[in-house]
Amino acid sequence: MPRPSPLGLLLVAPALALVAALFLYPLGFSLVAAFTAEGQPTLRHFEKAFELYATDIRFTIFIVLFSTVLIALISIAIAGVLTLSETPWLIATLRWLYRWPLFIPFIVAAQCMRTFLAKNGLMNNTLVAAGVLEPLQAQSFLDWRGIVITFVWKQVPFVTLMLAGAMASLDRATIEAGRNLGASRLRVLVELVLPQVSQTLLVGLVLSFVTMLSVLSVPMMVAGSQPTMLTVDMAFRINAYGDYATANALGVISYAMTAVVAWIYLRHQVRREAEA
Repeated sequence: MPRPSPLGLLLVAPALALVAALFLYPLGFSLVAAFTAEGQPTLRHFEKAFELYATDIRFTIFIVLFSTVLIALISIAIAGVLTLSETPWLIATLRWLYRWPLFIPFIVAAQCMRTFLAKNGLMNNTLVAAGVLEPLQAQSFLDWRGIVITFVWKQVPFVTLMLAGAMASLDRATIEAGRNLGASRLRVLVELVLPQVSQTLLVGLVLSFVTMLSVLSVPMMVAGSQPTMLTVDMAFRINAYGDYATANALGVISYAMTAVVAWIYLRHQVRREAEA
């Protein structure tokens, strides 16, 4: 077995140093700080975190899981239309529209939603002008619904792009065979296409789950009221109280949520390889 080249190790050394400095060291530091106090092992930081923020933990899980489900459904629908539709203008319109949020940072998306979803924002004003709503019926969506809408709007293009690419690479003969046997486009999508691209869909949803779990700007700017997400709580503990220990405990809880999703993905991957 050939030994690693010293030149190759030298080339990757800056990248490894960056990963160690910006990711591994903060991760190790947060884990140690969350489980120790005055140099002694303790769980009191977690007790404080659950005592103060148990509602926010449940709220975070709900928001991220609900958003992930909506992202999956909408991405499947758009990718299915792009792959199976026979209406050229619809395909062209979707291709032109759905990619826009890819190039917009979360903080900009959050600011846009603040003006779009407010009680006197663009959405309600448009509905009032169109006669769909009366002015007194307008309501603000700057709460949990606004967070979900922002997450879904921002992440759907990412998952759709991956999914549509995977669908486009499939053998069209399988799709055409299903259509020739009388299957509807919906049935072809659900029974023939989705099983073949499920791995790509799962990867996109896992990445979206982790991304949404780590975003601070959206819950802080779109819905500043309680309950809120863990990222806001972590920032509050540090900025208001300098309480890094509790913030690190909340961070470990976020790691645990991510670890559960990673375990589900890895289990699916191992099962898939075993069946192959």
